[in-house]
Amino acid sequence: MNNQYAVPYMGSKEINEDLVLQVTVPGSKSITNRALLLATLAKGQSTLNGVLFSDDSRHFLKCVQDLGFETGVDEKNKVVTVKGLGGPVPKKEAGIYVGSAGTAARFLAAYLGVSEGTYHLDASEQMKKRPMAPLLASLKELGCEISFDEKEGFFPFTVKGKGFGCEEISVDIEHSSQFLSALLIASTLAPKDMHIRVEGSHGMAYIEITRRMMEQFGVKAVFDETKREYVIPAGQSYEALDYQIEPDVSGASYFYALGALLGVPVQVKNVTFDSMQGDIGFLKILQQMGCYLLSGEDGIVLYPPLDGVLHGVTADMSTCSDQAITLAAIAPFAKEPTTIKGIGHIRFQECNRLSAIVTELRKMGITCEETESSITIYPGEPKACVVDTYDDHRMAMGFALIGLKAEGIVIDNPGCCRKTFENYFDVLGDCLETINEG
Repeated sequence: MNNQYAVPYMGSKEINEDLVLQVTVPGSKSITNRALLLATLAKGQSTLNGVLFSDDSRHFLKCVQDLGFETGVDEKNKVVTVKGLGGPVPKKEAGIYVGSAGTAARFLAAYLGVSEGTYHLDASEQMKKRPMAPLLASLKELGCEISFDEKEGFFPFTVKGKGFGCEEISVDIEHSSQFLSALLIASTLAPKDMHIRVEGSHGMAYIEITRRMMEQFGVKAVFDETKREYVIPAGQSYEALDYQIEPDVSGASYFYALGALLGVPVQVKNVTFDSMQGDIGFLKILQQMGCYLLSGEDGIVLYPPLDGVLHGVTADMSTCSDQAITLAAIAPFAKEPTTIKGIGHIRFQECNRLSAIVTELRKMGITCEETESSITIYPGEPKACVVDTYDDHRMAMGFALIGLKAEGIVIDNPGCCRKTFENYFDVLGDCLETINEG
């Protein structure tokens, strides 16, 4: 892909009123990577269907292979088979490279940290800046020895696992819910009932994905709201499955937002209200802005506002924070200001997303107000500019939407979408071609 992508301006295009844009998106990254880990822990061969193939999932899969697990990969048909051993890691000594994949970084660190063996974990420069300390502190509580190559609490490091040295730990999830998900999935290896106390409340929608998928693979985790504690009863084991991965609602959200902006009904194939993914909540925000939702046979259909007017909203996006960038991108075109709350933790993701949103919108002449955990965006006409994506896939995908309604928007480094949706701009281009032809 070229180093820059000039977004096709669609603001003056008349839309065929009979057109319903149908879009197909890849499988969910969150579900793909959880399924890969659960399959390694299960006894026997699991077949994963609808797998996402992207930078993140390929790094995760390569790590699984480097640890000695037998796999079969069919990218064309989006199928991966994994032969799990019921808990043990085949290699007792190994080195893995997680790239920029946060799920691989956190999930595999926990798994290896409670397994018997010595493992060296390395990562990209981007991942080296992201938080790991709360998870590693929990692993140390469990008896894992950790030595750091560079900065304490960050990649790269070596873990020497010895199993579970205690049955009660706590974990702080204020910077990432993946710390808790990682420990929950690995906790089935404990010889006694495992108790995990939760500090913080960020990302509980992702924790629910983890809990539900654990249950699908045969292991129950019980949450005590009073104690804010998960209990994982001993004696459970994961079962190998033939497992279907949901379409990525995060990826679908960009196209639903496109429909809201351009006044085009959009259906993303096989996205339903039953989805486990928290980003399904973004559709409800679009509904508050004036759009209409219909549960169709092949997936949810979004209809734009009947009067063509998007309204500003105040939205707590703590459960669907991956779409904060998407809402920020369409907010300048709303009639009233939009306030996005509950997103302080996005400062610690692929980039400081909260700061990146404000910086890029202000470059376009859009007025923004920033607090520690919120942004307010005022209506305006974005001016032409080159959008810095900070090597963050969501900045590239989300801010491309602005160019559909504002002339002269150019996305720098569009190839960073490889992380989760490598052909995003091809799919976007196909959509715009369909609209033009319609």
